[in-house]
Amino acid sequence: MRHLAAKAGEDVEAWGLAGLLHDLDYEEHPDPAEHSLKGAEILRARGVPAEIVDAVRAHNDHHGLPRETRLAKTLYAVDELCGFITAVALVKGKDLHAVTPKSVKKKLKDKAFARKVNREEIQRGMEELGVERDAFFQEVIEGMCAAAERLGLAGASGAGGEAAGEAGA
Repeated sequence: MRHLAAKAGEDVEAWGLAGLLHDLDYEEHPDPAEHSLKGAEILRARGVPAEIVDAVRAHNDHHGLPRETRLAKTLYAVDELCGFITAVALVKGKDLHAVTPKSVKKKLKDKAFARKVNREEIQRGMEELGVERDAFFQEVIEGMCAAAERLGLAGASGAGGEAAGEAGA
């Protein structure tokens, strides 16, 4: 989210916060009827800005809430995609730097791979955001590479690897 915010000239800290907190209620409220609404209540009660609260509420399709801001649309678009890209990285030696848009597209076609990832939500998110698939995949991969080491997905490159992750900082 931070990488995409920087690319769009948006508030990097706010977008990063939305990305970190959007599923804060999931462990206690995994039921789609409650998930994200409870999280939004918690955030609102703690004085989190309305734009972030609204994006958190709207990232769950179950509620049918409109995603009106670029933040809300981006959060929705990356939610499932980040999980999918993580799964691709895991089969590539836990290395986000080895993931390409081509490898993501190939794995998306394999319905048995990461079968719990909602591919329709990935597509709908990109459509709502109005982005081209390959370019968006590349941007999300680059943003995730910035956190590869913290995510345990730096592969063999680890801390001493190339500066690929610096692009997303």
